[in-house]
Amino acid sequence: MIYHINGKLCEVTPAYAVVDCGGVGYQLQITLQTYSKISGQKQVHLFVHPIYKEDSQVLFGFVDTLERDLFRQLILVSGVGGNTARVILSSASPTEVVEAIATENVKMLQSIKGIGSKTAQRIIIDLKDKVSGLELSSALSTTNVGVRQEAQSALEVLGYQNKQTEKVLQRIISENPDASVELLIKEVLKRL
Repeated sequence: MIYHINGKLCEVTPAYAVVDCGGVGYQLQITLQTYSKISGQKQVHLFVHPIYKEDSQVLFGFVDTLERDLFRQLILVSGVGGNTARVILSSASPTEVVEAIATENVKMLQSIKGIGSKTAQRIIIDLKDKVSGLELSSALSTTNVGVRQEAQSALEVLGYQNKQTEKVLQRIISENPDASVELLIKEVLKRL
């Protein structure tokens, strides 16, 4: 599975980006949130979620893990596919979507093109309990994402599961936003 892609941004539109990585151009479907953050850059680092079907392979690219994690939760909801989830995340920031789900704001979700009353209610019912962990992630800036991911990978190698370490890492980063990878790992090990 493709986790992330780092390379030269060859082309970017509000719908997709083409990233050259090792001489191969990857087309990634992106949200307007990601477009606004990468537009004008020469080098990009995008987190990827691939969707493989019998007749197609589509890569979705996100500027941070919060947006990708929320996308992954949204596509688990019956009736919400990759393109619908992308429209949702293009219409509102991940923080706004998480807040709408947490506060059961059906009207906000219905205001998004293609989301009717039943789909909005289904999103809220299916994801209300699952997005509570994502709310903490919204406090993280994209500069912390690489450090956090590196620390999480190292902890995984040490035998800890992401579910165990994610909330502790978020808490530590919110307390100390400039923490290094080494400090994060030490603090997590102390608190687990």
